[in-house]
Amino acid sequence: MTDQAHNHHHYVDDTEAHVRVPRYSGMARINHWIVAITFTLLALSGFALFHPSLFGLTALFGGGQNARWIHPWLGIVLVISFFGLFLRFVSQNLPERTDAQWLSGIRHVLSAGGEAYLPEVGKYNAGQKFVFWSQTFFIVVLLGSGLLLWQQGLPYIENALGIRISIDQRRWAAVIHATVAVLTILVFVIHVYSAIWVRGTIDAMTRGSVTGGWGWRHHRRWLRRKVREGDIDVEPNGDGGKGRAP
Repeated sequence: MTDQAHNHHHYVDDTEAHVRVPRYSGMARINHWIVAITFTLLALSGFALFHPSLFGLTALFGGGQNARWIHPWLGIVLVISFFGLFLRFVSQNLPERTDAQWLSGIRHVLSAGGEAYLPEVGKYNAGQKFVFWSQTFFIVVLLGSGLLLWQQGLPYIENALGIRISIDQRRWAAVIHATVAVLTILVFVIHVYSAIWVRGTIDAMTRGSVTGGWGWRHHRRWLRRKVREGDIDVEPNGDGGKGRAP
């Protein structure tokens, strides 16, 4: 470990309770929660329409007719809001050499204290990048297949594109839509579970910041950049006020 790394480690560990590192802006958090809430409502309304045994979920939307009407519009809101997230975070989710190294050490990710055996990563690790790119792909597929199933909107789409969608094509769209919906829900569950499992992660999307210790353990290269930029808040403690870390 270099002297600089040692100093950063010493600084972060000794002041973990008082150091906050900004991670997400207020607008980014609002965008994220719009996506999360819309996705949840889409999943509930989709389940309600998927099988008769789940039809009772339509009561959450005021009945089956309302659920059928609101489901595609929720989909449009999800696509627009997710596109906002995509533009915000795509540059930080591009593949890097360390991603393969991180994945090869996945057993250390799942073990306590295994961070020491993993490469230093930036704002997002390979697992988070998988969630980002898989959800991007799934949402594009859900949009395309969903448009073919949208009874009220399909005539406008056909007229705009000058095509006619056959019954067989709509049947295939239904199969694809249901399959990809299950996959995207599974990825969503993994995302939520990981945020709960890794202590301190939820703070990033509620408070907008994380502790210095969290950054050092999970996103060390990102934390180093924040330290170099002076983008760290030192919260009041027993003998000082709030200010920027050097």
